[in-house]
Amino acid sequence: MSATRRTDCEGFHRRDVLTIGSAGILGLTLPGILASEARAASKKELGSKQKAKSVILLWLAGGPATIDMWDNKPEAPEGIRGEFKSIGTSVNGVQIAETFPKFAQVADKATIVRSLYHTIPSHSPATVFMTTGNKPTAALQYPSMGSVAAKMLTTEVGVPPYVTFGDIRNGSAGLAGYLGTGYNPFVIEGNGAPGKDGAARPGSGFSVRGLTLKGSFTLEELEKRDALLQKFDTGFAGLDRSNDLVDGLDTFHQQALEILKSDKTRKALDLGAEKPATREMYGATPFGQGALAARRLVEAGVRFATVSFGGWDTHNQTFNAHKTRLAPTTDQVLAALLRDLDDRGLLDSTVVMCAGEFGRTPKINKNTGRDHWARSMACVVAGGGFKRGYVHGSTDASGMAPATDPVTPDDVSASIFHNLGVDPATELQTPTGRPIQLFREGKVIEKALA
Repeated sequence: MSATRRTDCEGFHRRDVLTIGSAGILGLTLPGILASEARAASKKELGSKQKAKSVILLWLAGGPATIDMWDNKPEAPEGIRGEFKSIGTSVNGVQIAETFPKFAQVADKATIVRSLYHTIPSHSPATVFMTTGNKPTAALQYPSMGSVAAKMLTTEVGVPPYVTFGDIRNGSAGLAGYLGTGYNPFVIEGNGAPGKDGAARPGSGFSVRGLTLKGSFTLEELEKRDALLQKFDTGFAGLDRSNDLVDGLDTFHQQALEILKSDKTRKALDLGAEKPATREMYGATPFGQGALAARRLVEAGVRFATVSFGGWDTHNQTFNAHKTRLAPTTDQVLAALLRDLDDRGLLDSTVVMCAGEFGRTPKINKNTGRDHWARSMACVVAGGGFKRGYVHGSTDASGMAPATDPVTPDDVSASIFHNLGVDPATELQTPTGRPIQLFREGKVIEKALA
């Protein structure tokens, strides 16, 4: 759709799905991506408090106006209240905007955090804060939550630990930061959208960059090339014993071969194996089909998957954008994912988070839009140790600021990793040996835990 090609107010493209050209074979892309697999031996064992195994992040890029979504204010003064009425949900006494009727039916499976806030009303640094759980600083690049999961959680051989569908700020967020390129995400290409009849179209599915053998190049030939490369690596390794990438080359090259041999990831990305009714439930959009593929990857053992849906930078005509494009798609996908995970017995072990980088101003501007506003926002978290049918915190009558139980992005991140069995106070080290706490100011939101 042409709407997804426009740029937001800071010049970044609104793209539902990241499109990247064909990458090279082993030695060009896989080593960096799979370095986390090579270091599995150093990953910490999870404690008995682990409630979740995986995370699916539905990222609403651009800053969603959550005052018109999860924290609707129909009784606010004119100039603040939006066009949308409130409707009841499956949770007694909890209401949301009428543009989310499908989510309203499954609200009893989720927690709505209405008292989320921070102080960064600019897209890129706010995105970093929300996706890393750390306030951005010029002195250090913090790793995304997906990269932390790749570092801290053990993943089976043949399955990538961290995948992304869609672009987060043109690659300026969602990466591994000080953990190194080995913990960057696997990038999923394609849109996965079915044909008009709901069936899969040839060439319309998803694929993983760098994990295909081009032309007549065989796996046997790849193994021979790898054996030759290992001979070079053995010699080079002695030159720099402090280089983690060199130290781990043999391991993750071998595991890269195992991924190519394995059919786990390939099968997970084959949406043609799903019933047409299930694909239809998610919707024939890149966002919907990406969420379905993320569910299948989690079933296969992936630890963290991010699926992006852009276009939320609604400085102009926000209500029209919500009711015609943004809300219907998000409502369908979020509700489908929660229902599908729960029906399959996966919701209790999978955290779902639906959020963007900030909210938008309670005051409606002259262009019938809402501008950047970080001092009050909301998000949805579900499954994986979070309460069902719970609303955490509140904002004041005009939605200007939290009124009760305020929380920040690092609190949300700390809570997610607590449920994954990882102590939020765990210290990791930068390449220079500097100890860094995972979420240096984050506190677990005890009230939101099941």
